[in-house]
Amino acid sequence: MAKVHPFLHSSPTTSKKETFTIWMKSLILNGNGCTVFDSQGQIVFRVDNYDIRCAREVFLMDQKGKVLFTILRKKYKFSRVWEGFRSNNEQKEPNFLVRSKACRIQREALTYEVMLGLDKKQPYFHRIECSTCNSCFCKISDQFGGIVAELRRKKTSCGVELGEDVLSMVVEPNIDLSLIMGLVVAYCLINSKM
Repeated sequence: MAKVHPFLHSSPTTSKKETFTIWMKSLILNGNGCTVFDSQGQIVFRVDNYDIRCAREVFLMDQKGKVLFTILRKKYKFSRVWEGFRSNNEQKEPNFLVRSKACRIQREALTYEVMLGLDKKQPYFHRIECSTCNSCFCKISDQFGGIVAELRRKKTSCGVELGEDVLSMVVEPNIDLSLIMGLVVAYCLINSKM
């Protein structure tokens, strides 16, 4: 059996287009969460909710267990909202907010609003779009509509799709990996996948 060794990712942003594998399982026995591997099979991020599914507070950690983002669920009348706080955020303002609205169905896709930069009081918007005909596909686009990350079911080199709990995430260059992963975690929480 191959061993998995923690590896410190060299940069918090991508310098080139990178592909990651997201396994929607925790490395903790009987735990809930996910584990993210880079293209060399090294652990990059993880979420461990231990024995709690759909928790109100979730921690995105690096491979050593250092908390990068605390993601909290907020309840409003007609929408589900998750707020992300960077671990070094001392202003107590969220760094991002992901909102799902039941009425946001467009062309067979669900759209989630993402507000970034809330800690600086100059928000800018991203979007997470998920295909309703293939629940394992979603893309994250920036305020200009450019795609910054895509998630799909992982395929083997022969083209065989793996289980629904194994995803492939492609991230474009010059993107904050921990922020993108925070948005992915919030998306998974909104859809009760974690």
